[in-house]
Amino acid sequence: QVQLVESGGGLVQAGGSLRLSCAASGVWFRYFAMAWYRQAPGKQRELVAGITGGGNTNYAESVKGRFTISRDSNADTLFLQMNSLKPEDTGVYHCNARSEVSGTDYWGQGTQVTVSA
Repeated sequence: QVQLVESGGGLVQAGGSLRLSCAASGVWFRYFAMAWYRQAPGKQRELVAGITGGGNTNYAESVKGRFTISRDSNADTLFLQMNSLKPEDTGVYHCNARSEVSGTDYWGQGTQVTVSA
């Protein structure tokens, strides 16, 4: 059974940093694509960053050069290091795991990130 639990969100001033974590049980990173999505109030959920089972990464244009996605296979944890945060980065950040075998999606409950101007 896959379970994703995010942590690390909070309130930060513009220009600050946060590190999000996603504890992933029941997930073998080698066979899952992992990603962070965010949803701002009144907006659709959007992809922020992703990492494939093979380790290839991709980022939304708006976060390139500021955010870094990584994973620790020994700790079964996905990370998102967020630097130079902007107010437009505010939203609920969700961890996503997609089986590269079945295509099944799994979601965490989300963690709130608020960036003040």
